[in-house]
Amino acid sequence: MTEGIWTEKYRPHDFDEVKGQKNVVKGVRAFVKQKNMPHLLFAGPAGVGKSSLALVITKKLFKETWRQNFLELNASDERGIDVVRNKVKDFARTRSIGNVPFKIIFLDECDALTKEAQQALRRTMENFAQTTRFILSANYSSKIIDPIQSRCTIFRFKPLERKDVYEIIEKIAKEERLKINEKAKDALFEASSGDCRRVENILQSCAALGPNITEEVVYSLVSVAKPKEIRDVLMLAINNRFKEARDKLLDTMLKYGLSGTDVIKQIQQEVWNLEIDSKHKPILVDKCGEIEFRMTEGSDEFVQLEALLAQFTKVK
Repeated sequence: MTEGIWTEKYRPHDFDEVKGQKNVVKGVRAFVKQKNMPHLLFAGPAGVGKSSLALVITKKLFKETWRQNFLELNASDERGIDVVRNKVKDFARTRSIGNVPFKIIFLDECDALTKEAQQALRRTMENFAQTTRFILSANYSSKIIDPIQSRCTIFRFKPLERKDVYEIIEKIAKEERLKINEKAKDALFEASSGDCRRVENILQSCAALGPNITEEVVYSLVSVAKPKEIRDVLMLAINNRFKEARDKLLDTMLKYGLSGTDVIKQIQQEVWNLEIDSKHKPILVDKCGEIEFRMTEGSDEFVQLEALLAQFTKVK
């Protein structure tokens, strides 16, 4: 999702405000206290605080001069070797302003860098280690070449837990004077999958409709069906009421504007909540994976979803 106004407004400005990453925060706080740190690699899913923590580190180290000592590049936009050779090198070769002996270059989404650019970056990290520290952020650390990984201290971020997401929701509700009931909080957590940025964007969209935020408002805006509706579709199929299951699934997709891959993800999650013999559940999840693969290869979405429902009718 794109960055919303609230995403920037509620960005953490202190280590204590970074939710759900206790061990990571503990490690980087020690580096800031010493005013010395190695190159860092932040790896983990989107919206869990990687970019925010990089900014907190910079602001705590450099105070008022942080803007002059900080370069942020989004590698998914500028992913070629010329970026490393020009922008990164030009910034890295000059000394820092203030009493910290290095500058910071933050490369966001650096797993999007080409292999050639990563090789050039490896040499740059080596040559300018005296004047520059790199903070690399990636969703998939496996896409970063081994020489870069070996030069960095790697911190792995995890999706935010329910209590962390609830704290963020309650803080925003208080600041923006919103009324959010418990079911709406549950819906926000389920829709976001631990992605704080997504929570903030959904809340901002909901608040545009009014200060009272309910479960119905959340589900109507995020293009996600209620878990109960998906579960009802699956139970109809399991009870050999295939035509009813198919019709209800089509109605649900049209009601929420869902694509086939959206539905597959929700079905896969709901399989584990079905009251069926546990030995059938892994088989059905395997079928979900097969159908999802066929969709990505270009097969007709609704035909494939019908085929999946047909597999559920075989359970009994």
